Amino acid sequence: MTFLTAFTVICAINAAATSASQLNWSTVVRPQAKPADAFQPKLHTKSFSERITNGESAGRAQIPYQAGLVFYTTLGRVWCGGSIISDRWIITAAHCADELIGGVDVYVGALNRTDHNEAGQHIIFVSKKHIIVHENYDEIELTNDVALIKLPVPLEFTEFIQPVKLPNSDEANETFESETAIASGWGITSDDDYELADILRWIDAPVISNSECSSWIYGSIQSTNICIGTTEYKSTCHGDAGGPLVLAQDPTLIGVATFNIIYSCEIGGPAPFTRVTSYLDWIEAKTGVSNQ
Repeated sequence: MTFLTAFTVICAINAAATSASQLNWSTVVRPQAKPADAFQPKLHTKSFSERITNGESAGRAQIPYQAGLVFYTTLGRVWCGGSIISDRWIITAAHCADELIGGVDVYVGALNRTDHNEAGQHIIFVSKKHIIVHENYDEIELTNDVALIKLPVPLEFTEFIQPVKLPNSDEANETFESETAIASGWGITSDDDYELADILRWIDAPVISNSECSSWIYGSIQSTNICIGTTEYKSTCHGDAGGPLVLAQDPTLIGVATFNIIYSCEIGGPAPFTRVTSYLDWIEAKTGVSNQ
């Protein structure tokens, strides 16, 4: 495959000043990275939206560390996923904040993202100055595709809102190959779909080697990436960017969803993520959060 897509970025056509409660989900479009080659991604808009393909609907408190994010950008509203790593911090993908002009609405405790009366769901606005994009993020090659969001007030943890733990320092060089991992999000459920999922969805898939992953994506995979194999047409897809990849047996955050192979989420190719263990020192330096 010669093209990549900066996936899961979804933009509403309406003015960014409108509040999340007024968001018309039927009018979303997404910017898509369509590089001239595998190393030169550039954003443009395309009118379909994004979700987990061939996954399962999550239970009410099954994935309490999942966050939903609406960024207010020059492109419109951009929908992404994120992970709660403490009572004040969310981790997500840097490319979700491209062209940011306002801030971000952070959804926590949500299962049905469209039901703002859902018990346990909260939406918190965070201003632009509290969004930290990695200093070496490269929007062309999508390297160092990681960002942090500092909440204005601490979260109150409930059965629906919980942090996911980070890997510890002893796991800094762990590849996690062959481990089963869980990815989740509200992105599109098939290549033929055109709208975000209302209900949070998830898949489980094996972690594969970077060399196997790179063979699909022509060398675009770096040591700071981690990939899952997408068996049985199960994959992350457009709308899932920034969302979590967590070990199934011992829930630990090992990946942040980044780009995907363009045109199809169901062709059986790998799904790349930003490798969290590559950024443990950076996360601790910015947030004070670690797993010692």
